[in-house]
Amino acid sequence: MNMKTNELVKRLLKYVKPYRALLFIAVISSFISVAASLLTPVLIGDAIDFIVGKDNVNFSEVIRYIGYLGITIALATIFQWLLSWSTNKLSFSTVKDMREDLFNHIDKLPLKYIDSHSHGDLITRMGNDIEQISTGLLQGFSQLLNGVFTIVGTLVVMFIVNWILALVVFLITPLSLFVAAFIAKHTHDMFIKQATVQGKLSGLGEEMISNAKVVQAFSYGDDAQKDYEKLNQELYGYGYKAQFYSAMSNPCTRFVNGLVYAAVGITGALLAINTGSITAGRLSTFLMFSNQYTKPFNEITGVITELQTAMASARRVFAVLDEPTESDDSSLSEINECDGTVKLENVSFGYTEDKILLQHINLAVENGQKIAIVGPTGCGKTTLINLLMRYYDVSGGRILVSSHPVTDVKRDSLRKCFGMVLQETWLTGGTIKENIAYGKRDATDEEIIAAAKAANAHGFITKMSDGYDTVISEGGDNLSQGQKQLLCIARIMLTHPPMLILDEATSSIDTRTEIKIQKAFNTMMEGRTSFIVAHRLSTIKEADLILVMNDGNIIEHGTHEELLAKKGFYFNLYNSQFAPV
Repeated sequence: MNMKTNELVKRLLKYVKPYRALLFIAVISSFISVAASLLTPVLIGDAIDFIVGKDNVNFSEVIRYIGYLGITIALATIFQWLLSWSTNKLSFSTVKDMREDLFNHIDKLPLKYIDSHSHGDLITRMGNDIEQISTGLLQGFSQLLNGVFTIVGTLVVMFIVNWILALVVFLITPLSLFVAAFIAKHTHDMFIKQATVQGKLSGLGEEMISNAKVVQAFSYGDDAQKDYEKLNQELYGYGYKAQFYSAMSNPCTRFVNGLVYAAVGITGALLAINTGSITAGRLSTFLMFSNQYTKPFNEITGVITELQTAMASARRVFAVLDEPTESDDSSLSEINECDGTVKLENVSFGYTEDKILLQHINLAVENGQKIAIVGPTGCGKTTLINLLMRYYDVSGGRILVSSHPVTDVKRDSLRKCFGMVLQETWLTGGTIKENIAYGKRDATDEEIIAAAKAANAHGFITKMSDGYDTVISEGGDNLSQGQKQLLCIARIMLTHPPMLILDEATSSIDTRTEIKIQKAFNTMMEGRTSFIVAHRLSTIKEADLILVMNDGNIIEHGTHEELLAKKGFYFNLYNSQFAPV
């Protein structure tokens, strides 16, 4: 998405709008602070004019101006602090809202988007890019406000004091603006490329760390290091150029400022000597004004780096926020009572329009039936489950759950009908108790323990240091794969859903434990519709109906005995388990 800068600014201002009271405080504080700062050189210049020479000093007037000067400096300090406070609060409040919007938006994005984008890059957008926007806003509000008021204020006062010297300053000013604009133009593209490569680098790092065992098992470490070094070198190149261009802004504008100061000094001295139209005190005031006038240009160009980075980061954040979410279902009805029936009518699906995976699937499931889904890898078993849960929408046909088309009911309502245990386990950082109660926050300790016992997890839990209060790391890395799976099974058993989906749920558990878990599953599946995806066909012999899939089609269906008797695809698939390698 190539969003224009003015569009970005408008969208950022929408986040600022709820805190416009803070913006008002910042503007008033900046105005008073700058006004007090502008008054300071005038007071100093007037005081200097009372110091005519040796033994010719009007001390009473000088002391009076020193008093005025103290009050002015105090006012400038107080309102400068108030400016900093308001801009800090404004900036952090704004990005807090933006961060929450981004997180909530990602939570509503279709699974297709999450699956097709680097998780590390998304994390970078939520973390690093948001922080870059915060820094840009923080520096931008305070320094731009002060800068604009200082430039306008000093220019007005200078024309009042001496229009000839003011004209000298005004005529040299465009040179400073030209330098700043030239540098900003060259840094912008570099910062966009830098942010993009930084996201790729984070994605690669997340991938390598989360799959460290696989990387090491296949000795891919050296290749991964090369990939990382390549991206790191790209990041170095873009970062170096971006920082080089932005670093040039300050010395270049300081050089222009030096020209302004020299021009004012020389012109003022000639006026004082030849015409006497300006006093030494006023010339001193004017020299201080010329410094004050040019200083904002230094500050503004000094924050070009942060502003350019912030705009590049804002583009990346808004690119995610502009991704279409799952369709709004707030106006749809809920499945108040799930009767356990499922019907697929001529269902077709493809991850892309030109590649259809499932074709014309028809199926009618009654309450309490155990439906097993088998077939070779890539035949569409898990895809069919994702359609039942409406993680993806069908390309053709329709799916009905409890006689409701799934597109006509709220997703949360639909998904509450199913309890899902996957092959890939997922645990959150927290206690074992919290992980089991993930789907039922108000569960009692007795219910949690009962679910753990039913899942055969109670034994190993009680042997841990703090029992159910044992803290596990994010992802459960301090547990074995089998233990993690048992906790996931206990989590489902606690919720007692009307229907079950078991996607290779016991694949990571040893044979002895699997037998116990199968008994627990059989108890839990009594009276409940169950969909069982399995590679080990011995685990689904008792299923009421076995669906045999291949190339996105149901090619056979029936009971275990019926399918064996047909001596077809299932027969060969089943016997291949016992064939010598």
